[in-house]
Amino acid sequence: MSEIPLRCVIDTNVALTANGAAEQASSECVANSARALLQVTRHGHLFVDDAGEIVAEYMRKLNPRGQPGPGDAFLKWVLDHQWGGKRITRVPLTKAGDARGYEELPLPPEGVTYDPSDRKFLAVSAASPERPPILQALDSKWWGWPAALEEIGVKIVFLCRDAIAEKYAEKMGK
Repeated sequence: MSEIPLRCVIDTNVALTANGAAEQASSECVANSARALLQVTRHGHLFVDDAGEIVAEYMRKLNPRGQPGPGDAFLKWVLDHQWGGKRITRVPLTKAGDARGYEELPLPPEGVTYDPSDRKFLAVSAASPERPPILQALDSKWWGWPAALEEIGVKIVFLCRDAIAEKYAEKMGK
């Protein structure tokens, strides 16, 4: 696994994978996801949207009491630190009525189709002057897009490179 960026956006599937909820996740992938969450919560900084859509998604899929898994502990940390700006930055986004979902997110590059549930993560990365990378565990559609997304200033860091490459190849018939 490559070095974890300590200032980042974290896709919900990282926390779910850390909890062991992704059935196709290897023990290495689960450990990589848990390690990334731990490093960010101990030493890093998280970027979320100012409207709370990312935190709301975390709340729907994780346990806010912080138990029993590392993803749940991550959510508890988010809830404890989401205000004040010291550990979490809330990036302002403006809703758009097109394929972008948010005015701050450039139109999708050729060959890329933004999944509505992913737009908020992409928009936060694109809208922040810091351009924080997005941590990604097992959402395979992203595997085919890193170069295209970098063209619009969004970098993806894959925590489970082998597993996501295999899953992408299966889905795409490659």
